[in-house]
Amino acid sequence: MEERPQHRPSRLPDNSALKQQELPAHRLYFTARRVLFVFFTTGIFCLCMGIILILSARSTQEIEINYTRICANCAKLRENASNFDKECTCSIPFYLSGKMMGNIYMYYKLYGFYQNLYRYVRSRSNRQLMGKDIKAVDDCAPFKMSDNKTPIVPCGAIANSMFNDTIILLHNINSSVQIKVPMLKSGLTWWTDKYVKFQNPSSKNLADEFRGTTKPPNWPKPIYDLDKKDPRNNGFLNDDFIVWMRAAAFPTFKKLYGRLNRTHHFIEGLPAGNYSLNITYNFPVTRFHGEKSVVLSTLTWCGGNSLFLGLAYTVTGAITWLASFAMMAIHIMLKNKKMSFFHQ
Repeated sequence: MEERPQHRPSRLPDNSALKQQELPAHRLYFTARRVLFVFFTTGIFCLCMGIILILSARSTQEIEINYTRICANCAKLRENASNFDKECTCSIPFYLSGKMMGNIYMYYKLYGFYQNLYRYVRSRSNRQLMGKDIKAVDDCAPFKMSDNKTPIVPCGAIANSMFNDTIILLHNINSSVQIKVPMLKSGLTWWTDKYVKFQNPSSKNLADEFRGTTKPPNWPKPIYDLDKKDPRNNGFLNDDFIVWMRAAAFPTFKKLYGRLNRTHHFIEGLPAGNYSLNITYNFPVTRFHGEKSVVLSTLTWCGGNSLFLGLAYTVTGAITWLASFAMMAIHIMLKNKKMSFFHQ
């Protein structure tokens, strides 16, 4: 008997418009005039935005007080870790030459502190910070457990190194009268951080909820006792803690510490005159040759006094304009050559 030939599956694509590449298509055709118009328009837009952003940034008022060397005695005390329980304060007087109008924001600024190291950024437990499991410390090396194997809350290198200087701003009316400038410690965080990424456990009594855990080694008090004046500002929802946990990209950065409560003498802002900063010095920076500052600043619709965004727009606009003129010159030269060729 003769063997029947075996039918092998065909490798040919289906006879459809899609697989046969017969779908209708449109080929974009850009004339030189359209391309030049787009480039010139983009250049004008970027230049205008850059100028507006630069003028807006320059309209902000800002004063920075570096207290690293002024508080040198406290800095030397903090170099020795055994002095962690000894309090050290220093006072820094300064003069505000002009009135700072509107909303005033207080920042702390650190120089030479690298928050962007990979192991440092990864040393945290998002599951713990969201209140799902406060004893989830697997990703927090080397600050997972205490010496007696008790889970650390909050765990990780970022939380352990939290900035903990206490800053009080005083307005000196005269040589004998001082007024404490009221600063609000709420509304400092991003909305997504406060209501999504950080959540307390469901229990109303945080002390009971955090029982069986211990504070980070560098913290003077536990997470549930950070703010005695405002019970809502405790636990993982503490504004200072949330602000610190958002790691900075560069070694020099500033983070929001408080905002002016515009009441009584400070309804319009900070009046000109003599001021002083009373600082409880806790955060050591001399070990890594860093520095610390307090910054008082106003804001505009586009942020603070950083010129980076405005300069970026301006440079982009200038380069786009130069490219536009270069393309226009090349287009005219080619057009003239083509016309002369036809005339010949």
